[in-house]
Amino acid sequence: MIEFIRGYVDYVCPEYIVIENNGIGYQVFTPNPFSFQINKQQRIVVYTYQYVREDVLALYGFHTRQERALFAKLLQVSGIGPKGALAILAAGQLEQLVEAIEAEDDKFLCKFPGVGKKTARQMILDLKGKLQAVVPDAFPNLFKEPIEETDALSEALEALKALGYAEKEIQKVVPILKQEQLSTEGYIKLALQKLLK
Repeated sequence: MIEFIRGYVDYVCPEYIVIENNGIGYQVFTPNPFSFQINKQQRIVVYTYQYVREDVLALYGFHTRQERALFAKLLQVSGIGPKGALAILAAGQLEQLVEAIEAEDDKFLCKFPGVGKKTARQMILDLKGKLQAVVPDAFPNLFKEPIEETDALSEALEALKALGYAEKEIQKVVPILKQEQLSTEGYIKLALQKLLK
């Protein structure tokens, strides 16, 4: 596998770029080729993904390793090929994409070209909870270290468990609760409002 290519951008078109390295021009398909359009005298690094199938051998390129890792994850989703994955990443809103998957927002996901309701649901099913290890640097707001819990918050979380809410459901509202300074009762009320939406 080619990890990256360091060289000069020789050519840019709507589908791919050609990056020259030691006299060899590599055709690299990218989410937004024009984002690589810079001074031809400036060396750049393109992180690559080599896609191999019976009738296809192609290089896909990205600005960051996180973007490449997300591309690889998207390829694992049934119904998404390289072209579809590039279209999803072309928007450049990686944080919004991950937030939509984590929040199960299939309406947002259906906005991407080639993504219908079925594919959006499949993305959520296949990727939810699996992206933190892949792209932690890109999403500091989503995956920040837990803040110290106050006694009131701890008691509220225990009360939610006693009410029968699953740990998974509770964890969805914890970041919202941690932004507030409330009594135990206040935390419970806020949590219930969010859980019942």
